[in-house]
Amino acid sequence: MSFKIDKQTLEELNLLGKFRQGSVYHLFNRVRTRGGEKLLDDMFHHPLLDETAINKRTAVFRFFQEAKLSFPFDVMQINLMREYLDGGGKKNAAMALLDISFKKILSSLTRDERFKKIVQGLQATIVTLKKCASFLEMIPPGNGVFEDRIKAARSILDGKQVEALLNTDIYQDLPLQKIAYYDHLLKNVLGKEMQGIMDFIAELDVNIAVGNVAAARGFTYAKALPAVRDLFSAMDLRHPCLEAAIGNDITMSDKKNVIFLTGANMAGKSTLMKSIGILMYLAHMGFPVAAKDVEFSVREGMYTSINVADNIGLGYSHFYAEVVRVKQAAEAAASGSRLLLMFDELFKGTNVKDAYDGTLSVTEAFSGYTDCLFVVSTHIIEVGEALRKNENIQFAFMPTVMEGARPRYTYKLERGITEDRQGMMIIRNEGILELLK
Repeated sequence: MSFKIDKQTLEELNLLGKFRQGSVYHLFNRVRTRGGEKLLDDMFHHPLLDETAINKRTAVFRFFQEAKLSFPFDVMQINLMREYLDGGGKKNAAMALLDISFKKILSSLTRDERFKKIVQGLQATIVTLKKCASFLEMIPPGNGVFEDRIKAARSILDGKQVEALLNTDIYQDLPLQKIAYYDHLLKNVLGKEMQGIMDFIAELDVNIAVGNVAAARGFTYAKALPAVRDLFSAMDLRHPCLEAAIGNDITMSDKKNVIFLTGANMAGKSTLMKSIGILMYLAHMGFPVAAKDVEFSVREGMYTSINVADNIGLGYSHFYAEVVRVKQAAEAAASGSRLLLMFDELFKGTNVKDAYDGTLSVTEAFSGYTDCLFVVSTHIIEVGEALRKNENIQFAFMPTVMEGARPRYTYKLERGITEDRQGMMIIRNEGILELLK
């Protein structure tokens, strides 16, 4: 079973995008190797659903952050090693010797580069294995959380065949027999072991990169709880990709599973909802998060409706697209899955009366699914008054402070329902009415 999330949610939260400035992936993409990038990509596409696995990965990242280790490998050497090992080898040492001897003769008679690439690949492999052995000696012993991976790598490098390889001087010309022997050894006899070392290096790359991002950005780590707890709590929650972001405290449970959020345009409602969604996604990956003292019960998935657009190709109006999105979320909640669902400005594509009725009815219905957590925002503050009798709903707002005729937004969450009504004041401030006279 995989974490349930669709393309719209991924795009609204800007989670993926290797080259997309401002994406969460771009924030953490500080890896150096192709193997590290592939592993990071896999982690971003496959959040974890087991609290034990999440907490174990979190502990690994925390260990590397606290150890302050630097990536010791030369990226060019790793690439040469990868290409060398992927080149394949002969089934036995005799055939390997014959093949390499033939390529050396060709290299002396023509411009054939294959023998040269074999030697360069072998040298790069030896250098990388030596650096790996040295690095293993630097890792603090008894760390527990990464000990099994360290032992696996050490068992490979401590083998007699590899030990002889590590003692080889790459700056001296090697006899053909030794080149052929090592080529057969690395590509055939120890093929799986060498792949294990490459995987280990990719893990080091990701662990060091993620730990460094956490240290530089002041991120912390969330504690995963069993799904049945239905709890989400975060202090000083903020958007990870925004500099100087304002933090807020959030607490949700099965008894208070709905946050009804009000506030003016530009007050920060959408950013807060995106911050919650991003934190929840990163937490399921075991990654560091932009908050403090975070605890969360594992969710099975997440759906958002923040920037719903019309669909000309399907003939959907903006309002109908909203309705379809809410229907999708309702079906997901009704399936019995434990989800996080967030809706920004429900039914803003229709008239105020229908938006009022729709927001009221949908929010009341969603609140009954206590296995799910919901965040619903709206401009229609009258809906909040009608919902006050529902004990499962907590009310919060993003305030607007008027300084003379100009609004100032604190981005600091407060409890209750806003009474801010500055829309006409902003229209007047912009001089629109004067332009129309």
